[in-house]
Amino acid sequence: MFPDSDIGIIGLGAFGRLMAQHLGPHFSLCAYDPVPGAGDVTRVGLAAAASCPIVILAMPVGAIEETVRAIGPHLRPGALVLDVGSVKVVPAEAMRRGLPDHADIVATHPLFGPQSARDGIRGLKIAVCPIRGRRGPVVAAFLRKVLGLDVILTTPEAHDREAAVVQGLTHLIAKVLVQMEPLPTRMTTRSFELIRQAVDMVRDDAPEVFQAIERSNLHAPEVRRRFFDLASALDAQLAGG
Repeated sequence: MFPDSDIGIIGLGAFGRLMAQHLGPHFSLCAYDPVPGAGDVTRVGLAAAASCPIVILAMPVGAIEETVRAIGPHLRPGALVLDVGSVKVVPAEAMRRGLPDHADIVATHPLFGPQSARDGIRGLKIAVCPIRGRRGPVVAAFLRKVLGLDVILTTPEAHDREAAVVQGLTHLIAKVLVQMEPLPTRMTTRSFELIRQAVDMVRDDAPEVFQAIERSNLHAPEVRRRFFDLASALDAQLAGG
């Protein structure tokens, strides 16, 4: 496990607060976010958060590169930097390219959000991609043994390939169904209720999450094209009798 040390969280949105809730019992935390807000985490400046032994980047994927440039000069030698973005190739490359060589890098993606974690995070999945340094196994062991997460060790490329289907289709279908509301609530089937539950799990995600999943994942356009092509072919088949 990690020795007693501070974690600096950069980005205290919905997921940053969820992380703080579950990491707080094990570490002393501080956080930086440009947007003022209340909470139980001590707010500090960017330099102070970036100078912690462990730094977690919890901002939208589109802001990763700018944030990496900003924190680089403040990282202490041997710092461990992690991200929690929905895609992995873009953040991993930005961190590898932009962070000093003395920093260890582990890219992660918790495969859950505040909605699916309402009853706790034990048993939920998280992807872990060691990028630089030797502490990837240490991170994985902490997540598995202490937080009780189901750890999937993978690469950024393999992650994005599967996530383009898993997340891409979920959020795409949810976007369409939300625009079709109001949906039936009385005469429903169990399968329809499960679809509605899936929609409810992602409907309140920040718009940046959807943009990252569909625009920052290089595999997403191919998945979208195949989905819409198959849907169009099925529509044509039904229209033709």
